[in-house]
Amino acid sequence: MSDSIAPAAVPASASVAGTPPSWWDRSVGYEAYIRSFADGDGDGVGDFIGLRDRLDHLAWLGVDLLWVTPFYPSPMVDFGYDIADYTGVDPLFGTIEDCTAMIDRAHELGIRVIIDIVPNHTSHQHPWFQNAVASVDADKRDWYVWRDPAPDGGPPNNWISHFGGSAWTLDEASGQYYCHLFLPEQPDLNWSNPGVIEAWKDVLRFWLERGVDGFRIDVTQGFVKDADFRDNTELRPLEPGMSRFEQWDSFVHERDILQDETLEIFRGWHELVAEYDAFLIGETYVLDAMALRHFLEPRDGIHTGFWFEPMHMEWSTEAILDILRAPLDAVGSGIGWVMSSHDDPRAPGRFGGGREGAERALALMTMMMALPGTPFLYQGDELGLADGYVPPERFVDPVSFRTGVDSDNRDGCRTPMPWGSGTSLGFSTSEDPWLPMGGRDVADTVEFQRNDPTSHLHRMRALLAARRSMNAALDAQDGTSDTVEWDAPLAGVTLPAGVVGLRRGPFVALLNSTDGALNIEGLTVELDDVHFRSLAEPGIGSKGADDVGPAESFGLQAREAVLLHRP
Repeated sequence: MSDSIAPAAVPASASVAGTPPSWWDRSVGYEAYIRSFADGDGDGVGDFIGLRDRLDHLAWLGVDLLWVTPFYPSPMVDFGYDIADYTGVDPLFGTIEDCTAMIDRAHELGIRVIIDIVPNHTSHQHPWFQNAVASVDADKRDWYVWRDPAPDGGPPNNWISHFGGSAWTLDEASGQYYCHLFLPEQPDLNWSNPGVIEAWKDVLRFWLERGVDGFRIDVTQGFVKDADFRDNTELRPLEPGMSRFEQWDSFVHERDILQDETLEIFRGWHELVAEYDAFLIGETYVLDAMALRHFLEPRDGIHTGFWFEPMHMEWSTEAILDILRAPLDAVGSGIGWVMSSHDDPRAPGRFGGGREGAERALALMTMMMALPGTPFLYQGDELGLADGYVPPERFVDPVSFRTGVDSDNRDGCRTPMPWGSGTSLGFSTSEDPWLPMGGRDVADTVEFQRNDPTSHLHRMRALLAARRSMNAALDAQDGTSDTVEWDAPLAGVTLPAGVVGLRRGPFVALLNSTDGALNIEGLTVELDDVHFRSLAEPGIGSKGADDVGPAESFGLQAREAVLLHRP
């Protein structure tokens, strides 16, 4: 990468001094994986009618920002991330009028809407690629990434796909290879071509004019490739049976992703969306905080980048501290906090499963809600759901078919949302939805948990309310309170081993990562100091029945997180 637009140094716990927060900085986001959210027409697949009709749930929960996964016309090889028309709606999900009706309803409820865009690649059935593959002299040939074979006739270099295997496929008709960082059915666009750049600005304007409030940008790190198409540095040889992650981690990806020229593209988008006060959040799938900083400094491109390390962490005090602190120390703000998504196993299952896993997940989300940036829930996080069970004979995810590794399969985190009793737990009137319901029961549903004031759903709703009131207090203070203190969040109080703590303005967040109750000696807390407790029943404060410890100390239960207001 060149040094011409390298990011400026950012001090630890930095904020953008003097800059008032944008609307997204004070939002809580929610990802709706549209295929699995709610089925409005009974065909077993989620759609815009179902999504619109369930928006009241998000408003009740306290969600400010809805992210909708791809809904465009597609052959569905990768379930919508292979797009054949960027300005349409696939009939599977409804019509463009249904899309507009959903956006309008969301706005009526005070919820902004961002849509998923996939600019790194198209479907192989997109008219652009159909033109490009027809002839080496076609108008759109250079809209994609083509290279001649290596001297031995094989792929041009050693780049591999995120989904395993080579990132190159031979077009036998022309004798050239085309690049695809994902499936062969997802050819990569050539972002060095001005025609691609202008065409994508038209796409953004199309949806902004139809009322969307911003975009989640897929594969943010991959648009531009090394101009000379040099090999990546190999760390270890590829071996049969490797998972997609093991294959990807066998190389240093200095040539195929993270090229500085990508930032120029986002500068142009930043100017365009500013006319609409719209939000750009990147799927910055990098697990290194300095690589995340590459996208967020200087502050003239995407507004926020997702931080995905929480979706890969082991549960330990050290890991929790590291994954929360590292991105803030690197970039200060502009972080999208996530712990689950449609691509990775859900947090409660990764954190041990059952009640314990759900408690750990809620505790981690509590800490994220206390931090600067934009936290996102993935549908079902509010219910404490682990992955649903999908038997191998029902697998549909193309990744595990490509690699032959069952653990690469993403179907478990994509099973349909359980809404209530009855057929398919209220997701659909179809008894056989596109994926099975995952072995869930009525106790996992929104309907059941809404009727139980002690449920995970009510605790998550209380947490979102706590975040809103915390933001109001921070804004009343100075409007820019993004500085986070880690080393001594409580003056004169030493936190016991196993407790992660931070201070942000007048708020202190503490998390007991252990499986036993802990007392924090020298800390006494009044009822009015307690902003939120992840394990307490609604209405139970610091001196409630579940407290532990004498009056001169403050008790944290196992796997509990707490927000305190301590001016």
